[in-house]
Amino acid sequence: MIPFSLRVPATTANLGSGFDTLGMALTLYNIFTVKEILPEGEYSCEIWGEGVDLLKDAKKNMLVTSYLKACEIWGVVPKGFAFESCNAVPLNRGLGSSSTAVVAGVMIANILAGEKFPEAELLRVMTLIEGHPDNVVPCCIGGMTVSCWDGEALRYVRLPALPDELNVIAAVPDFEVHTEDARKILPESVPFRDAVFNVSHASILCAAWAMGRWDLLRVGMEDRLHQPHRAKLFPGTTGEKFLSEIANHPDCVATAISGSGPTMIAIVHGKAGKLSEAMCRIFTEGGAGSHFFVLNCAPSGTVIE
Repeated sequence: MIPFSLRVPATTANLGSGFDTLGMALTLYNIFTVKEILPEGEYSCEIWGEGVDLLKDAKKNMLVTSYLKACEIWGVVPKGFAFESCNAVPLNRGLGSSSTAVVAGVMIANILAGEKFPEAELLRVMTLIEGHPDNVVPCCIGGMTVSCWDGEALRYVRLPALPDELNVIAAVPDFEVHTEDARKILPESVPFRDAVFNVSHASILCAAWAMGRWDLLRVGMEDRLHQPHRAKLFPGTTGEKFLSEIANHPDCVATAISGSGPTMIAIVHGKAGKLSEAMCRIFTEGGAGSHFFVLNCAPSGTVIE
């Protein structure tokens, strides 16, 4: 069993109108390798790539804290272990880096406990630790997912992955937005008409995705609950420009703030060059550097290797 690795995908969540509900796995991965079993209470890690300086304290690493929480929930005695983390997913950029650690920690707890628990229980515990399901569910099982969580029960549906001809551009700026700040900026209540707007658009988004009506994704992604507020966390008018200019770009199928931001994603049909350049140009005009990934929807979630 030892060593073993987990290949865990990035995610883009809160997709447009699907706040805390819709999420998609992406073909960008963190790889976590459990190398050695250690005495109870002992943990060590080697970090490569993203977050080298921030994640080197093994006992504070979210993978370890999630592992310990899962063991506590299940009444399992936690074994110590040494692990290696090779991180390609940027931290605090809205691509689910924390969810990769949560998913990996819970899955490691299950593996070291003898794989006692089914997928549904793993997902319940992952969601309990993360607080919402829209990142951890697609991170674990892949594809595009629709999830419902009431604090105790998790229900989810896995929709088909995007077809091969549709890619996902993730434009990642060089500034961070922390989830806590992105949640604080949201209003405590919204007008009834805005709630109706989001229910109708999220319904169209899910139905269009299920039926392959990709021409309706742009409308389905339109949102009034969170994106107009979170756009204000971007420099200047950068956020507003993304939600208007990029949405109307001729190569863009749909666009959204990824997670709590500041990464912006756009679904593109065919070649991604012109749209990628336009997305990074908006960040540059706002005074921020950026880079981009051209990704696919990951049909598989976390894989044990």
